[in-house]
Amino acid sequence: MARILLVGEQWTSASTEVKGPIAYSVSAYKEEGAALLGALRSRGHEVTRFVTCRVPEFFPEYLADLRDYDVICLSDVGADSFLFHPEMLSRSVRHPNRLAMLRDFVAGGGGLAMIGGWMSFSGIDGKARYLGTAVEEALPVTCLAFDDRQERPEGIVPEVTLPSHPIMRGLPSPWPFFLGYNRTVAKPGSKVILTAGSDPFLCVWDHGKGRAAAFASDSAPHWGPAEFLRWEGYPTFWGNLMDWLAKG
Repeated sequence: MARILLVGEQWTSASTEVKGPIAYSVSAYKEEGAALLGALRSRGHEVTRFVTCRVPEFFPEYLADLRDYDVICLSDVGADSFLFHPEMLSRSVRHPNRLAMLRDFVAGGGGLAMIGGWMSFSGIDGKARYLGTAVEEALPVTCLAFDDRQERPEGIVPEVTLPSHPIMRGLPSPWPFFLGYNRTVAKPGSKVILTAGSDPFLCVWDHGKGRAAAFASDSAPHWGPAEFLRWEGYPTFWGNLMDWLAKG
């Protein structure tokens, strides 16, 4: 059993409704990740949720605060959420660099996974902004300097390139299709387990005493369609990935 901290998969939307001559604003709080949470817990993992809106002010700032976790998963949460503490923005108060803390967490023996999305890796318009950060140092891939999204409305099926890797154990074939992913570049020394065309789709490596993984697509809609969430290999894949990151 691994102790996992899942960070992200939450957003707030705002829209304008127009009814005749009257217009008014509507907002909504939204969360994703229920399928991923259920899959991990079904495999015996202990998962703690940390939603995106709480990251700037409340995400831990010191390694000691992460001692209860074996693996940290960043899913659709941009670098600025960790860098911009409200006190730093409003009153110029210094705070620790939490991206450097996450890098050190891996170097010290922890596991780190980045799961794709519009606010992962480089992200939409480059706004996820992990390029050149300490977290990128720990990842097995290099982020791009521009919008890295590869939108594939026709669907793309990843290909297994390392079927003998423990993460692939017990998975049925073929994989389901995805509707997009983040394009990255595999670092020398990393292992590319899945590809999307010529791009890495699942890439892993050892970093210091720990391990890190980059999964280029989403664990939920829109890039991760219902066919992926209902795939019989869904809980096995995520369970295997967390087992590997936590070193069993």
